Amino acid sequence: MTLLLALDFIKFRLTDAIDILLVAIILYEFYKLLKGTAAVRIFVGIAILFVVYKLAGLLHFGILSEIMGQVISVGMIALIVVFQPEIRSFLIYLGNTKFIKILSGKLNRKMNPQEFAEDIEAIVRACKRMASSKTGALIIMARETPLDHFLSTGEPLDAIVSRELIENLFFKNSPLHDGAVIIKNHRIAAARCILPVSKADNLPTDLGLRHRSAIGSTTLTDAIAVIVSEQTGQISICKEGKITRDISPIVLKQMLAEEFISSISKKKN
Repeated sequence: MTLLLALDFIKFRLTDAIDILLVAIILYEFYKLLKGTAAVRIFVGIAILFVVYKLAGLLHFGILSEIMGQVISVGMIALIVVFQPEIRSFLIYLGNTKFIKILSGKLNRKMNPQEFAEDIEAIVRACKRMASSKTGALIIMARETPLDHFLSTGEPLDAIVSRELIENLFFKNSPLHDGAVIIKNHRIAAARCILPVSKADNLPTDLGLRHRSAIGSTTLTDAIAVIVSEQTGQISICKEGKITRDISPIVLKQMLAEEFISSISKKKN
């Protein structure tokens, strides 16, 4: 009997530990997504109110516990409205994790390195020429995460990836030069696409709308963004919300090859 009670206690403790771990992981991922934005202050404030509510209950502060309980129960509805963009972004972020991709089998999809090499060559050559003429550009290269929501905001094209077409799309007098060009399955899927703009407070003040859109879109997806600054002609690359600025065309080609070609070779091995 004593052994059974001990086993039940151990089982409860393990379940409790798993419960705490899962909650901690969710809160950490949510905080990481909000980090650097004004919404993180609201998130911290909510956490403090919840801790106060729990402490009031443990210490049997009846009035305070009742007030905090009412605030939290009514406030949950308001929080859904306040955090609607962040909740949506968080759900997209969760769907973009490697664990979900493994479950869906997307990591096993066959990809041809040669096709990526041709895409990369066209993009690098176009960026080199646009950088010299200070033609602003934002190119999104899709990987595993579906970009249907972004694609629906632009003009569908379904064209081959070529230097000439990329340059023409971003030509200043072109009707499609604003927004982003999205490359998917070795095709230019759409142009003039509208992307989510990063609202992080810790970004350099000299970053323009293209750079902030690159950060915002790559934070939510596993896509790679290539940016050409209209002001300076500098080439930048963005991955997972982290931007590397002022790189040469040679470095750009190396980084894209590492992301799209070397990663395929590693998966095959």
